[in-house]
Amino acid sequence: MDLKNKKIYVAGSGGMVGSAVVRRLQSIGCTDLISRASAELDLRTQSDVDAFFDREKPEAVIIAAAKVGGILANDRYRADFIYDNLMIESNVINAAFNSGVEKLILLGSSCIYPKLAPQPIREEHLLTGLLESTNEPYAIAKIAGIKLCESYYRQHGCNFYSIMPTNLYGPNDNFDLETSHVIPALLRKFHDAATTGAREVTLWGTGTPKREFLYVDDLADALVFLMERIDAANIYEQGITHINVGTGLDISIRELAEKIAKLVGFDGEIRFDSAMADGTPRKLLDVARLDALGWKYKYSLDEGLKLALDWYVRSLSDEERTTAANK
Repeated sequence: MDLKNKKIYVAGSGGMVGSAVVRRLQSIGCTDLISRASAELDLRTQSDVDAFFDREKPEAVIIAAAKVGGILANDRYRADFIYDNLMIESNVINAAFNSGVEKLILLGSSCIYPKLAPQPIREEHLLTGLLESTNEPYAIAKIAGIKLCESYYRQHGCNFYSIMPTNLYGPNDNFDLETSHVIPALLRKFHDAATTGAREVTLWGTGTPKREFLYVDDLADALVFLMERIDAANIYEQGITHINVGTGLDISIRELAEKIAKLVGFDGEIRFDSAMADGTPRKLLDVARLDALGWKYKYSLDEGLKLALDWYVRSLSDEERTTAANK
């Protein structure tokens, strides 16, 4: 698909992933991009979504809109996570079908895989075991989205499919400690500790789980790469429902914490609260299929962390900086 000549709707363009996708599309010359803030268009309301598609008639759709969060948020707001994500996916995918969208890609999450999946995790491991309990509602919603895309392809021939990124981070991330993922949470905790002169930072769990991380601009590049080159038939004819996107490298949470502490200049004690949940022991994606297509990530973890920290520090208001320094 020649994206430069298409009218493209990026659902969730105000978020970390959606904004990175918009940046990447603009960088290759796409000018007919459609976006709506959640205040303008509630994707959980089918009638509003249908009216939007009837009016705008996008030719390509990227679904980066989702309710997301870390372990605490996923476990505490279980109903919100399953309901909101089911409604967003169902409404947008169905409206895309009804309005004749040429191509649609749904962004999922690596939490769709079983808690104890073999490592690295291949696309075929979907639905082969129990999910991790704390994020089960979110994972079930994302699995439903994958199956929606597959079902619209198999019944109607729609060029709809899903890609599954590993853990993401970068500019426009959520740094709220109650709802954030691990990297923004650690960046904020250690930055605040270094700024205030704290001598100790306590983190959830044992620090032993291992995670893979991908800088969000790399994901956006992979998405555009796939959107231009790969159709739904290429995915489903392999007997899979989606394609993994990641680096193929992982790191323990303890090592990650030490790396971030050094980056922000925190030299105090790092403590782990083993009474709190660890989540899945390991979650490393097998990215052999994407590698075989010729795509490779650009940003190392060290480079990405530096960029993410720089963005976070720039995002702080003068008042927030002053308050942190005086604590």
